[in-house]
Amino acid sequence: MDKTIFSIGGKNCLIYSAGQPVYLLIQPVDDHDWEVLDEQVTAIAKAVQVPFVFVAFLVKDWNQELSPWDSPAVFGCSDFGHGAAETLHFVETVLLPAVRLRYHLPEGIPVILGGYSLAGLFALWCAWQTPAFSAIAAASPSVWFPHWLDYASQRPPQTQAVYLSLGDKEERTRNPVMAAVGDCIRQQYACLVELSRMQVLLEWNKGNHFQQTGQRCAKAFAWCVSSLAQGPGGASSTRG
Repeated sequence: MDKTIFSIGGKNCLIYSAGQPVYLLIQPVDDHDWEVLDEQVTAIAKAVQVPFVFVAFLVKDWNQELSPWDSPAVFGCSDFGHGAAETLHFVETVLLPAVRLRYHLPEGIPVILGGYSLAGLFALWCAWQTPAFSAIAAASPSVWFPHWLDYASQRPPQTQAVYLSLGDKEERTRNPVMAAVGDCIRQQYACLVELSRMQVLLEWNKGNHFQQTGQRCAKAFAWCVSSLAQGPGGASSTRG
């Protein structure tokens, strides 16, 4: 795949493309994510075997730019801000138009938004704000985030498919807030599978939160592509 690095709206972006894309994949990343993107995108391409454009944009202040609302720190000393709305605005009004123009993509091309950890929660939150994303690839999302489940239960998301995953050791932590992540993701999944129009998968990976992050994201995006290709009415499932 062709690989290009350039700036869009003041944010560093890494873009992979091949052929005439039929899907557009978007992921906010930190420095660690950036380092494993070659491996991740190669894994997606092998799994789906259809042309796509993959766009990663670098997030400088993770807790500020991806958090939907203010919340005290649950680890370290960095509180969570409320910059998710501004980041979503950048994606919808700056990033997507620029990528569509650069790669001559049709306006209606399916867009899959995904991410890992807090970026996974950001992707989920975006589905509650806008119908712009056809599918959400939330790998090990921070669904333990204070008040998230209450918020998500108020109304359904505006997307066709949602992938959720978690490492099977992630809930084994001494941090009482983050230890709830297992129960939280089970509740999130249970709420989504009640929506008959939506395709949903909850996948359990081996290991803790910091293992095989690129491979986990690759599985998330690949499942979303396959689900959209199948069309509405796909089965919801959980697998370990």
